[in-house]
Amino acid sequence: MANNQLSFAEGASINRPPLFCGDNYSFWKVRMKIFMESVHRSIWQAVVTDYKVPTKIINGKQIEKPFEDWDQNEIRRAENDAKALNIIHSSLNTWELIKVTYEGTPEVRRARKNALIQEYEMFRMGQGETIMDVQKRFTHIVNNLKGLGKKFDEEEVNVKILKSLNRKWQPTVTK
Repeated sequence: MANNQLSFAEGASINRPPLFCGDNYSFWKVRMKIFMESVHRSIWQAVVTDYKVPTKIINGKQIEKPFEDWDQNEIRRAENDAKALNIIHSSLNTWELIKVTYEGTPEVRRARKNALIQEYEMFRMGQGETIMDVQKRFTHIVNNLKGLGKKFDEEEVNVKILKSLNRKWQPTVTK
C-alpha cells in the first residue's frame, strides 16, 4: 500500500476478528479461520458446513422442529452458527459479495487453483532475483493456494523452495 499502513490495522487482537479493508483477501481469510478456531473450532466448522434447521418426522412428513424440542447438539450447532455469523458481520459488510469478488465462482476458483498449482510446480528462482523476491513470490503463491483449500506439508514446501534456487545458491543449500 502506498501509505505504508497495514491492511489489518484494526482487528489485530485475540478479542476482535480481523477487519477486512479490501486488500489481500487470501491472507484475511486465513486469519479469519484462525480467529474463529481460536474462539472454538466448531465455529469455523459452522462456516464451512451448511446449516440445517432441525426437523422431525410427523405422519411421514419432515417438518421443522419447534425450538423447545431441540436437543443439546442442535442448540449448540445453532449457537455456533450465530457466533460465526456475528464474527463475519463484525469483520465486513457482505460475506458472499466479498467471497465471490475475491475468489470468484466455484468454476473460477477451480481454474485459479489449477493455474496456481501449475505456477507452484514450475516455480524457479528468476535470473537476477534476490532471495527476498523469491520468498515473497513463493509465499504469495502458497498463501493463495491455502486460501483456495490446498493443504501443504511443511517439509514439501521447504524442499520445493530449496529446489527452486538457482546454481549460485546450491552450495548453501547442500551444507
